[in-house]
Amino acid sequence: MKKVLIVDDEPNIIMSLEFLIKKSGYQTFIARDGSEALAIVDKEIPDVVILDIMMPKVDGYEVCEYIKKHKKLTSKVVFLSAKGKESDIEKGYAAGADFYMTKPFSTKKLVSKVNELMSLTT
Repeated sequence: MKKVLIVDDEPNIIMSLEFLIKKSGYQTFIARDGSEALAIVDKEIPDVVILDIMMPKVDGYEVCEYIKKHKKLTSKVVFLSAKGKESDIEKGYAAGADFYMTKPFSTKKLVSKVNELMSLTT
């Protein structure tokens, strides 16, 4: 079963995304901050990581850079952030993001993007 890691410090977002991702047939993992995310990424090696940027301890940029730096981690990264300035989006792609979506967001578009990225994973 393909795996999705949802990383966000907002409980409502985690709850709704977990429901939608499971409904799409994927196994889900939850992290509420960047350090939790790093531990799960190393252990579970998810296919897709949905990642907030502004979080306690370790921010989303650092998590993304870690994933892209380690060859054993082939995870696709989707940033889901309230940071919507062009410079924020550019920084997200520079960190290695495969897609960047701003909050508020369309759940339908997000799930569609996750499905698309899943088709690119091995």
